[in-house]
Amino acid sequence: MAKLSSLLHLLAASVVLAISVLLGHGVLHVGASRSVHRNLQTTVESTSAMQPYRTSYHFQPPSNWMNDPNGPMIYKGIYHLFYQYNPKGAIPGNIVWAHSTSTDLVNWTPHVPAIVPSEEYDVNGCWSGSATILQEHKPAILYTGVNRQNQQVQNLAVPKNLSDPYLIEWVKSPQNPLMEPTAINMISPDSFRDPTTAWVGPDGGWRVIIGSRSNRTGMAILYRSEDFVNWTKAGHPLYSANDTGMWECPDFFPVSAQAPVGLDTSINGPNVKHVLKVSYSQQDYYTIGTYNSITDTYVPVEGSVDSNSGLRYDYGKYYASKTFFDSKNNRRILWAWIKESSSEDDDINKGWSGIQAIPRTLWLDKSGKQLVQWPILEIEKLRTNQVDLPNQLIEGGAILEVSGITAAQADVEVSFEVKELGKAEVLDPTWTDPQMLCSRKGASVKGSLGPFGLLVMASKGLQEYTAVFFRIFKGQNKYVVLMCSDQNRSSINNSNDKTTYGAFLDVDPLHEKLSLRTLIDHSIVESFGGGGKSCITARVYPVLAVEDGTHLHVFNNGTESVGVPKLSAWSMKKARIN
Repeated sequence: MAKLSSLLHLLAASVVLAISVLLGHGVLHVGASRSVHRNLQTTVESTSAMQPYRTSYHFQPPSNWMNDPNGPMIYKGIYHLFYQYNPKGAIPGNIVWAHSTSTDLVNWTPHVPAIVPSEEYDVNGCWSGSATILQEHKPAILYTGVNRQNQQVQNLAVPKNLSDPYLIEWVKSPQNPLMEPTAINMISPDSFRDPTTAWVGPDGGWRVIIGSRSNRTGMAILYRSEDFVNWTKAGHPLYSANDTGMWECPDFFPVSAQAPVGLDTSINGPNVKHVLKVSYSQQDYYTIGTYNSITDTYVPVEGSVDSNSGLRYDYGKYYASKTFFDSKNNRRILWAWIKESSSEDDDINKGWSGIQAIPRTLWLDKSGKQLVQWPILEIEKLRTNQVDLPNQLIEGGAILEVSGITAAQADVEVSFEVKELGKAEVLDPTWTDPQMLCSRKGASVKGSLGPFGLLVMASKGLQEYTAVFFRIFKGQNKYVVLMCSDQNRSSINNSNDKTTYGAFLDVDPLHEKLSLRTLIDHSIVESFGGGGKSCITARVYPVLAVEDGTHLHVFNNGTESVGVPKLSAWSMKKARIN
């Protein structure tokens, strides 16, 4: 072990020269707004042969722009992922529904795009939507098209050949568009998008919700249909919330209150809760509540917060998520887009932008108050070269390197045990924003019980590192655990977005160990705290800590010792993503 305090502040003058090898500089792009670049028709070619930031086991196409996952589903034992894709460059525009299939959610085969702009109602883009399995196991896609007047309308596409398990060809309905914004239905034509997977009500009819807004009130507009073609707007939204703005990519699905299993989207009953997820302000927020299928209303459970201080799937860079029910394995699987943190010029130079997060299994926590997420089990078949550290006591200010694995492409599971909880720092009642608190108390700020955790994507000498760590505070009636992902020292290239992320973790350190799992994949640090109760995803672009120059450490920058009863780390093999 080496002392951490001096290492964390070390920055050799020579590293400044390394900036010259960076892929470029530019203004950070803010993402989210789909109106940006939507009519761009320019093809932009990559000028860079260096690709240290391409991932090895996260899904991404060979080149160009990718954003939202669309309509993931399973059909005849084959998993399908559709996603928003620009075939002409690494910036938004020219959006089509790209399509890949898999038998294991890890290795993927690409196909021709499933849906491309071709009609008046989608000539300016085929935007997000969802897949629904209809009666007799027939799949259908509802998607948002942008018409020649730049109005957002909802359309239907179905497979041309149901006997083809890969569903290569799709046909648009001659009745399109099925749902349109009008003055009569009081829907703004630029705020009407992203239909969900539909579900069946007690009357046998279909329901679907579409993201919208009325001024600053976010809305999940409800439509009903008897035949999946003719849709009628309900007299009320499924749910709405003030001061949230436009709701993108809504998702609405049931979860079991009895067991950690998935449920078909149309299931409801006494032991079922419902989740409403909406995307806004570059985050995915959700509430848990009750769905009344007779009145078609959703009511969050008491104490739920439907604002930007509410629950999130992920407290880092994670957006436009979509779930589907995996009927083969009786689970609900979550996909999401992880956008870049580099500049738009850098994206153009490297020739690509955007990846998909590792698919996560999702279920209701036994408390009933939040969801739990965990990487799908199939990803573990990529593990190799396992390294286990024996029971360790990490003294205050110490650091321990984990060697023997490929640190730029790894899976790490570690648990921490703290004995001296009485020495925890008192939590100021005004410290209610975990991200702000993590920014104020980063990895280099010494505390009593923390920071302790992992230094990943670290360079030799720690000129660069990303720190994923915990701090324990003493609250009024309980101990409070803070989980942080600190990107402040992730790269010497300061044109990158190096925002620090944070979340409060609902675990009791008096009675349980603090667990952390981190997936590392070149420019991705995807972390799961407390068995998946809080998740934080970060994009990092180190200059020195790339490929073989990447290191992994366990650290403790608190004054009190921390036990590490278990640490296992694996190199990860490359997935086949053609």
